Amino acid sequence: MKRELEHFFIGESYGGNQDWFPTFMMRVGGCGAETACDSSVYFALHRGLRKIAPENCAALTKQAYIDFAYEMKPYLSPRMSGIDRLEIYIDGYAQFLRDRGETRLTMEPLDGHTPFDAAKQAVKQQIDAGLPIPTLILRHRDKAFEDYVWHWFLLNGYDERENGFFVKAVTYSEFEWLDFEKLWNTGYDQRGGLVLYHLQ
Repeated sequence: MKRELEHFFIGESYGGNQDWFPTFMMRVGGCGAETACDSSVYFALHRGLRKIAPENCAALTKQAYIDFAYEMKPYLSPRMSGIDRLEIYIDGYAQFLRDRGETRLTMEPLDGHTPFDAAKQAVKQQIDAGLPIPTLILRHRDKAFEDYVWHWFLLNGYDERENGFFVKAVTYSEFEWLDFEKLWNTGYDQRGGLVLYHLQ
């Protein structure tokens, strides 16, 4: 079974891109803010949470997205160690939601040490419920995932195949289907995990 969520385009770009940001720290460390911005635009366009995204999000320009990312920056500001814990993202984005007067969207962490089968079920439940999944990978032994190391990105689809369970990873205005078991089992004790959205 294959399930994919709708997303959004900015021109030909699939979602936002932290490479667009004009300042160095946001380009290298703005992935948490970018993930929150993409989440906000998704929820505004597809779930009716209009207060948490730019008014023109149905026809979002690159500059409007950049401006929005800098509105998000104080809540998920780049830092030397990165936004390296799920709770930092949850606390920062929750404060943004409160400041925008949005109480229907809440979050909980799913730690990266959670067994794969449980994490897989969580991914399926979230996508089936129409909820994208902020994901944090810290270190990883498999060089195939080096673009995702110390990085926040969204999952917005899954595909159960004969050769495994694959997830649709969205980052840098592109998406890629990844073997979720390989992605999840990083080989390191220091792990990230998933942020599970709940929409009342």
